[in-house]
Amino acid sequence: MGSERQFLFLCQGKDCKKLGAKLLKKEIKSLLQAKLHRGKFQLVLTKCMDRCKSGPICALGNEVLKRVSIRDIEKKIKEATSLDSQQG
Repeated sequence: MGSERQFLFLCQGKDCKKLGAKLLKKEIKSLLQAKLHRGKFQLVLTKCMDRCKSGPICALGNEVLKRVSIRDIEKKIKEATSLDSQQG
């Protein structure tokens, strides 16, 4: 992976928003602006990902995260950053 930017996809469908995706979007933006992660990740807001009963839904790499929280995102970003530093 090297120093390539990774994309974090967050569903903004109606049901995911009801389940917290709107607040999660703000929290993720704040997290990604931190100096440690700046430029390494990009948040991409999507329309419905068709997993409405499991929202909010987020995808990072090849993994789809269901009922995701900011703690889950922090953990996955830390893992992805750790893998990058091991490979680079």
